[in-house]
Amino acid sequence: MIGPGILEYEFFQNAILAGLLASLSCGIIGSYVVVKRMVSISGGISHAAFGGVGLGYLFGVDPLAGAFGFTTAVALGIGVLKEKAGQNLDTLVAAVWAAGMAVGIICISLAPGYAPDLFSYLFGNILLVPRSDIVMMGVLCGVVLGVVAVLYTQLQAVTFDEEYARVMNLPVTWLSLLLLVLVAITVVMLIRVVGIILVIALLTLPAATARGFSKTLFSMMALSVCLGLVFSLGGLWLSYLLDIPSGATIILFATAGYVISLPFSRIGGG
Repeated sequence: MIGPGILEYEFFQNAILAGLLASLSCGIIGSYVVVKRMVSISGGISHAAFGGVGLGYLFGVDPLAGAFGFTTAVALGIGVLKEKAGQNLDTLVAAVWAAGMAVGIICISLAPGYAPDLFSYLFGNILLVPRSDIVMMGVLCGVVLGVVAVLYTQLQAVTFDEEYARVMNLPVTWLSLLLLVLVAITVVMLIRVVGIILVIALLTLPAATARGFSKTLFSMMALSVCLGLVFSLGGLWLSYLLDIPSGATIILFATAGYVISLPFSRIGGG
């Protein structure tokens, strides 16, 4: 078991902070993703982040900074094409998903030297999150919380009924683009925790679990944040105890929680 002594180590303190910050963002934004049925789009954005990581290695900048810029651009591109060009959503997601991964592979192959942290970006390792990344995650989490607090009513209207939002003269296109950018920000935050490959699971599983026990969007967000924290810290504890990869353990723990909840939820229980 994890004794009090392990909590004195900075790497474990960082892991707990990373889990808390990730849970806040993925609980809030994940609720929008699940309700608005944006899971496939979010999956495309999360896998496209690998292109940003590759660009970071190629140009000698922080891979997470590269992922932030690249995913934000991809999210805006998807939103604009979907709204203005009338492109088929499935085709867009497939193209972004594949192209992002391909860009990452090519950039890493062209980058000088060896990419030592590549495995952690792909599959995550919450125990290796440095203090600098904690600071970055805190800033991004603050941005997410601030935007949602200010535009909660407008984002809720767009999430549940776009046609009603248009009737109310809300800037639906801009709000939809903003929501995609918030998804991109949350994806970047989750990369260090569970990795690019598994981001979409942590972004959606806590919210999907919470939805079956919630009657309002706010209560869904609150419960999703709590579940995300339980899944993150519970998976962290199990991975430390069993000496197995933390990212995969967190996702399996979250998946187990979701499956167990189904018979008791309003959705699973009819």
